[in-house]
Amino acid sequence: MLATPLLITREIPNLTYSATPRCFDESWEAPLSTLLGLGRAAGADFIEFFLERVNYISCMAEDDVISSIAPKLSTGAGVRVFLGKADCYVSTNDLSFNGLKAALEKALGIMGLTFPSAMSFVPEINLEILRDYATKRSKASWLDNSSSMQEMSDVLLAANDTLLKKAAHVRSRKAAYFRDWQEMMVAASDGTFARDIRLTQSVGYSLLCEEGSNRSNINKRVGSTSDPAFLRTWDYAFDAEEVSESAGKMLYADYVESGDYPIVMANQFGGVIFHEACGHLLETTQIERKTTPFMDKKGQKIAHENLTAWDEGLTKDAFGTIDMDDEGMPAQRTLLIENGILKNFISDRAGSMRTGHPRTGSGRRQGYTHAAASRMRNTYIAPGKFTTDELFASIDKGIYCKKMGGGSVGATGEFNFAVDEAYLIENGKLTKPLKGATLIGEAVDVMQKISMSSQDLGLAAGFCGSVSGSVYVTVGQPHLKVDSITVGGR
Repeated sequence: MLATPLLITREIPNLTYSATPRCFDESWEAPLSTLLGLGRAAGADFIEFFLERVNYISCMAEDDVISSIAPKLSTGAGVRVFLGKADCYVSTNDLSFNGLKAALEKALGIMGLTFPSAMSFVPEINLEILRDYATKRSKASWLDNSSSMQEMSDVLLAANDTLLKKAAHVRSRKAAYFRDWQEMMVAASDGTFARDIRLTQSVGYSLLCEEGSNRSNINKRVGSTSDPAFLRTWDYAFDAEEVSESAGKMLYADYVESGDYPIVMANQFGGVIFHEACGHLLETTQIERKTTPFMDKKGQKIAHENLTAWDEGLTKDAFGTIDMDDEGMPAQRTLLIENGILKNFISDRAGSMRTGHPRTGSGRRQGYTHAAASRMRNTYIAPGKFTTDELFASIDKGIYCKKMGGGSVGATGEFNFAVDEAYLIENGKLTKPLKGATLIGEAVDVMQKISMSSQDLGLAAGFCGSVSGSVYVTVGQPHLKVDSITVGGR
């Protein structure tokens, strides 16, 4: 039985619609359903609308002054049209009915499709009852309860003052904070109709110390989702103590000798190497491009049997936690590697369509100007069966990589990462501090050499850039032993 048509196309130009000023709600169902039906009548196989409002602000204190306060407000929408496995994406900042209709018409035109004739019927697209995560979790008050600009300034200046008191030989000190509030709605021709609000915040230090020719630069950043009180409850004195201690030790550290070493990598942000060197290679975007060595390895051993890894969007307050992805799919937990065996890939809608791997709630984007793509959320190596002492005790001479810095990764997993804070391991004990270390390797090789994992899983906030822009992610791991890796130095 055919669905009852909503209207015929000659009536559509007469429709008017005013965007709800306060939020996206059920009133959007009728216009979005009409537009989706119009796209289907034009011959598209699938259509998706993504609507977004953003209220963002950042604040930075440099030494004893507030050097930057940068607010950003934006509202817009994107429409994605699929024809077979091909697709295109068009965005607009005009959320009126005619504005969204114009964006849809442009996207259809790119795919070689046109609106049907004036007397054609537009099929009804039956959207689900709105899945409103914002209402379900009482998120409406989050923005109002977040820190004011005055509070941001006061906290950052107090944090910088504390850092000056705890550190020695300070050349410069920075404390930086941002708050990113986002409301989004997704409506698609498969019936998806969902709304959410996200509140992502991060704050951290950057400390540069200098004496004579000796220099050290140590950074630390923490982040959270879903907590309006995050900044006012930040324990900046604790973080200042940690950053100051690390900078002091690295100021007079010896340079590392280059060579191949066994290493122990610290937990928390140490997981950035797994994220960059392996996690990206498990995204279906890499399979589509045929740029991952793991594309045909599902069910096969790709890592040491002691390694298990996850990607998920569920951990409370973690930086990559989401109630739904940017395609409206509820968050879930995805087992990537189990005891060295590749179990699953990270997949969005397009990736699933083109590769056959199931969607994992991983369609993510920076904002409405980007089409969603397969992206990581909270990605980490699971705790193992060893103690941290056992990891160190297994090494006669090696390096402890306590704080990771920046790095780069090639398309197929070749990487190099700087180590901001390192120590020599001799006979299972930490001896002298080292600087100038760079870890160099390939994902395929290093994954087989992660032979021991401790039980102290730690997570850290991170930022990930890829084809759909920059998104918030969590990296993590327990302490790990890598049997051998090339360390660049002097």
